[in-house]
Amino acid sequence: MNKWFRLEKGRVAVVTGANTGIGFETARALAHRGARVVLACRDPEKAKDAARRIGRETQVVRLDLASLDSVREAADEVRGRHDRIDLLINNAGVTNAPGRTADGFEMQFGVNHLGHFAWTALLLDRLLDVPGSRVVTVSSIAHRFGRIDPDDLKAASGYPASKLANLLFAYELAKRLRGTETVSLAAHPGGAATEIFRHSSAAFRGANLAIARLFGRTPAMGALPTLRAAADPAASNGEYYGPGGLFEIRGYPELVQSSARSHDADLQKRLWEASLRATGAGCPV
Repeated sequence: MNKWFRLEKGRVAVVTGANTGIGFETARALAHRGARVVLACRDPEKAKDAARRIGRETQVVRLDLASLDSVREAADEVRGRHDRIDLLINNAGVTNAPGRTADGFEMQFGVNHLGHFAWTALLLDRLLDVPGSRVVTVSSIAHRFGRIDPDDLKAASGYPASKLANLLFAYELAKRLRGTETVSLAAHPGGAATEIFRHSSAAFRGANLAIARLFGRTPAMGALPTLRAAADPAASNGEYYGPGGLFEIRGYPELVQSSARSHDADLQKRLWEASLRATGAGCPV
């Protein structure tokens, strides 16, 4: 990790879903390397507890990605506190969560993609003039099974579709950021024993946690691809990091390849434009 973890002290890092799992380990590692970390979480009390456990310079912002109103309020709060952001880590996610968001989208697609799309769009101008600034979006191996019709985002559903959307977004953003100080990268944790399966059945949740533990995928290990994308000086715009071992489930972070569908330039552009319409969030690029 020390080979590629290079972080200047005082950099401002905003991490969604930072009170538990991979988000917490990401926030803790950044804070212990001298970053000023904003924990953007749905439950502020859990976030405050996480901040106490991190024990460094941290702030808490309430962010409910299932509500675009909450996304706007949280972005306004971050903007009021910080005139610059160095790292924007789009980590939070849900799987098998029932129901729809406050804005009528399927919960997984609404939280994992649309909430983060709006969040990034509303904060991006705080990064554009900051040398070395990065947006890191966390996807999943599951993106390979995703399908999306950008002409009907109300019908978009499922964890794989949301994770495909994360990559389409990250790659389109990378193209739009060319010529600025900011880059866009993506990462995935492989298998990791976290709370992301909390909405799944007990049997499904238990099986996934058992597999993750079998392969030694603790939340700290799962955070390493995100941290490499965020802090490796050699990481470049548009790259994707994940575990370098068997089936990208285990191992230390390396450059990995995503599906051909995630590299469909037309699909990237159409999803971007549809997401702008769906969220009503203006974007400076």
